[in-house]
Parts: sequence; C-alpha cells; structure tokens
Amino acid sequence: MTLVAILVGTLIAGIGSVWLAALLSFGLLARYTQHMLSLAAGALLATAFMHLLPEGFESGIDPEHLFATLLVGLVFFFLLDKAELWHHGHEHHAATPGGEHASHEHHGHGHAHHDHGVKSGGWAVLAGDSVHAFGDGILIASAFMADLRLGMVAALAVLVHEVPHHMGDLMVLRQTSNNRRIALIKVSLAGAVTALGGVVGYALVDQLYDYLPFFLIIASSSFIYVALADLIPQLQKRASARETAAQIAWLAIGIGLVTLISGLAHSHSH
Repeated sequence: MTLVAILVGTLIAGIGSVWLAALLSFGLLARYTQHMLSLAAGALLATAFMHLLPEGFESGIDPEHLFATLLVGLVFFFLLDKAELWHHGHEHHAATPGGEHASHEHHGHGHAHHDHGVKSGGWAVLAGDSVHAFGDGILIASAFMADLRLGMVAALAVLVHEVPHHMGDLMVLRQTSNNRRIALIKVSLAGAVTALGGVVGYALVDQLYDYLPFFLIIASSSFIYVALADLIPQLQKRASARETAAQIAWLAIGIGLVTLISGLAHSHSH
C-alpha cells in the first residue's frame, strides 16, 4: 500500500510539475511566474518548518544531532550550487536572449541545470533533471514511510517547487529544438525518474528505518535552501508597492495551504 502511494505521489510530483510548468510557460498563465515563485517559496518553508522538522524531532533522537544534520544539509546544498555556478559561470548569459528566468532558475539541489549555451543546453539540462528527480523521489518516499499524509504533503511540495525550475528547463529546450512537444516529452521523461527514486527510497528507507528522521531533516534542509537561496532572491528585485503586496500575499497563501493540510493531517492521525 505504501509503495503504491509512493508511486502515485512521485509520478504526480514528477510529471505533474512538468505539465504545470508547460501550462505556465506556453499558456495563458505565462505572466504569473512571479506569483508562482512566491507561492513555491511559502509552501517550501512551511513544509520544512511545519512538517518535516517537527516530524524528525518527534523521534526522540538528540536534537543536537538533528540540528547538526540540518546544518550539514544546508552547507552541502550551498556547495553543490557553488560547484554548478562555477562550472557554468562562463556560459551564464547564453541561456535565453530575453528570458531572465532560465538563467536564474537553477536549483538548490545543484545538479547541472540551465545556464548552458544554446547548443549544449538540452542534454545537460535533462541529465541534471534526472538526477534531481531521483533525489526528489527518495525524499517523497521517506516522507510517505513516516506518515501517509506527510507523504502527500511532501509530494505536493515537490510538485509546487519543481514548477518554476521546469519552466526554466522548457525555455532552454525550446532554444535548442524549437519544438514545444519534444521539449515537453523530454522534460516529462526526466520527471518520471522521480518514481524510480521513490522505489529506491522505499527499499532504502525500509532498511534504514531508524535513520528516517535524518532523511526528513535533509529533505527539509533542501527545501529551506531552495526557498531562501533560489526563490526568494528572485523576489527581492526592486518592485512597486503593489507587486510587493502581491508577493507577500502569495507567499502567505503558500504557507497557509501547507499549514491547513498540516492541521488536517494532524487531526486525522491522532
């Protein structure tokens, strides 16, 4: 039953996020990217602080060890990001002529994402996406192992936070092939790797059940890093009072949604 839930959750998060991104990139919603970034940042922070961290700390493991894990996780994602930026620094401005998003939206997980010259961009993005999706699958699986509702929330959080990042991917792939359908299929296949990560995560977490709180803390460190290092800086550009108010509102909606689901999950599980 848990494995079925993991498979459904990872496929929805992995492929659903790509299709949502396509709707936003190619569809009528293209001008709401900033709102999506705010929503994603709020949802990520709330998932980490309202769900994953409390769940990890309820385990009875010495908080000092868990905080150390959180710190190591944050530094690790920072270093991955640094390695990626350093690696792609010289190609940084070649991603898209008019699209600021594609060049800024690499992810906290730091796998080789966008920022590639037009010719090499496609495969590098897809390779990075696949590795990234595999990691997301393991995170979703570990959340499902802790609690079914927590798993649903984690899958939802991954879905939301992958959307802006997949929008960047689709922009880069459009530059390389100029075919929307092929770009969508390629990124969807990379997203489907999330399910593979889920199955591996299920096998791993089952054997390492005692270490589950540490998996949850690492998951939360990835969410916190992505929100604070990747998403929020994009919202810190100079904006009018009205735009700022909209950003804060969407951030609050993201936090509110996750908190609401969290409250429901807790009232059911007790």
